[in-house]
Amino acid sequence: MLQRILTFFERYSFGVCTYLGERFNISINKIRLFFIYSSFLAVGFPLIFYFFAGIVLDIRNYVKRMRSRVSDL
Repeated sequence: MLQRILTFFERYSFGVCTYLGERFNISINKIRLFFIYSSFLAVGFPLIFYFFAGIVLDIRNYVKRMRSRVSDL
């Protein structure tokens, strides 16, 4: 049950924690805990960063898909 919930959130979230974990070679759970704890201490600022980073990653992935489509022609 817990694994199903985690899979759901991982699939439908932006993937910011996964990207940061792979990029800096840090455990994804530690990054998630950092966002949770720091959002309580900093009154939600990390959540704003998380959503902004998610939007940037989505745009970046969209541009990569469009470039691969153009190069396939």
